[in-house]
Amino acid sequence: MTAIPGGTRFALTHRTLYAFDRPVALAPHEIRLRPAPHEHARIASYSLTVEPAAHTLHWQQDAYANWVARLTFPQRASRLALRVELAGELVDVNPFDFFVDPEAAVFPFAYAPATRRALAPCLAPAGADSLRVASWVDDFRTTIAPGEQTIGLLVRLNRHLRRDVDYRIRDEPGVQSADATLAARSGSCRDSAWLLIEILRTLGIAARFVSGYLIELAAGYSTEDSTVGPTANATEDAPADATKDTASLHAWTEAFIPGAGWIGLDPTSGLLAAGGHLPLACAADPQLASPVSGTTGVSNVVFDASIDVRRVTAAARTVR
Repeated sequence: MTAIPGGTRFALTHRTLYAFDRPVALAPHEIRLRPAPHEHARIASYSLTVEPAAHTLHWQQDAYANWVARLTFPQRASRLALRVELAGELVDVNPFDFFVDPEAAVFPFAYAPATRRALAPCLAPAGADSLRVASWVDDFRTTIAPGEQTIGLLVRLNRHLRRDVDYRIRDEPGVQSADATLAARSGSCRDSAWLLIEILRTLGIAARFVSGYLIELAAGYSTEDSTVGPTANATEDAPADATKDTASLHAWTEAFIPGAGWIGLDPTSGLLAAGGHLPLACAADPQLASPVSGTTGVSNVVFDASIDVRRVTAAARTVR
């Protein structure tokens, strides 16, 4: 067992419920709600509870090293409920604390052949014929100065996109095409993340989609077991209440820079991903990073979800 040193400790509970109007057959489901291996927070404990009780659960890692819980159900059920409980410590992260290989310090740069082969799924734009994305990238290229530093360009690009695309909560399933997000000049966090991926790939920079939790702690708030109720929208990030600790499901982008590795970019805020970004899954395709995937028999369904987060002050915790 490894001791977790003192710091800003938190406990998070995430509840998801699908209530069906009749017993239905549940096909195998894949659940990606366990912190990814490259997360910054120190996770002290984690559990996933599933209803109905009649199920089998097997943990595995997919092609992107994401933790995936594969569920199978031998009987029909009238509800599917998931409960995630995790505790850990948020770590202050300097998002610029990395080294860039000299060959990639200035944009444009070229990946080494072996690296390029490994990154192939993250380099090909899905909407290669998107005229709006191509036009946006062409306009941005005119702002790139000769010899511009790669990291400075990434920061500027992320902020530029944040100015061009407004954030809105979108309850419809799936991810908009990059073309649709540019046409509407608005989108959810997942839509903006996918648009940024398409832009980066068009520029020749490998990029992938990340889904995870965004934990935002109120500045100056007491750590004496302050408890927060469910967020306004637990299925996607909502504007944070600056007076409360909040958590929500969120999506952002990672770009691969030689030497630095995967760098998190959050186009919803226009900032780099930091300590409050807790990745659950990453993939070249958003569908492969979906928190919950699976099908059921035909029925009417009521969906409900909530995320509670609270700070805790306690003696050193352990990881088993």
